[in-house]
Amino acid sequence: MITGLDHIQLAAPPGSEPALRAFYAGTLGMTEVPKPPALAARGGCWFRSGTAHLHLGIDPDHHPSPKAHPGIRVHDITAFAARLTTTGTPITWDDNLPGHRRCYAIDPAGNRLEFLEATGTVTE
Repeated sequence: MITGLDHIQLAAPPGSEPALRAFYAGTLGMTEVPKPPALAARGGCWFRSGTAHLHLGIDPDHHPSPKAHPGIRVHDITAFAARLTTTGTPITWDDNLPGHRRCYAIDPAGNRLEFLEATGTVTE
């Protein structure tokens, strides 16, 4: 039986760690988590915020998916979206999910990210 989700891993091209750190720690306000030494040698970086854990692994043949994405819950999506746009990150709003406000952004590696906040009764 599945009891939860430990983390999401996205791919990124070699050498992208500085831009990823600026985006995930700076723009999104996540905390970087040190990788275990054996895994740190592979490159990439890990971040967390509350119970959300996101790993970015280096892939020399990285090609971002235009559709696949993590769905990241946020508090006060209006302020969160304003923070993204103020730091130069374009967002796209999508009102097609009942009971939610949501928007999409692209990280420095080209990965699509969905940010959403429940607005009322949601059936799961």
